[in-house]
Amino acid sequence: MLKSIEGNFDHPEVNELLTKHFIELRKASPEGSAHVLDILGLKVQSIKFWSLWENNQLMGCGALKFLEKNHGEFKSIRIHDNFRKKGYGIKVIDHLINEAKKLDIKRLSIETGAGKFFIPARKLFDKCGFKPCRPFAHYKEDINSLYLTKLIDNI
Repeated sequence: MLKSIEGNFDHPEVNELLTKHFIELRKASPEGSAHVLDILGLKVQSIKFWSLWENNQLMGCGALKFLEKNHGEFKSIRIHDNFRKKGYGIKVIDHLINEAKKLDIKRLSIETGAGKFFIPARKLFDKCGFKPCRPFAHYKEDINSLYLTKLIDNI
């Protein structure tokens, strides 16, 4: 059974997963093109963060950053290694979309890398209906980044 917990950065497993995420994305992104947030960056008021657990095991995490009144951005989506390549990425995306709907978000966007390391993420976002878009919020054109967006129905 899937359980989500909001904002539990200090849990050792969550902290470890986010630290690994930060280190790997910094390493995979060229200087000046890394937009991954560290834990302190995720703790700002404009961001909501959730860890997702299945049978008391950390499955993954993700965050939603508020950009404008009805526009949000996904941040720090990460699947624990024990759950990778098993379809759990969609569960994280679905959870974040459902949370966005509760917050009256109508457009979700994401910045991801253009390199080989980011192919699985790009495939996941494509499968979830995200389409290429122009840079949004503070982002600028960058050959190392891809920008994606999706309109969501608030039910």
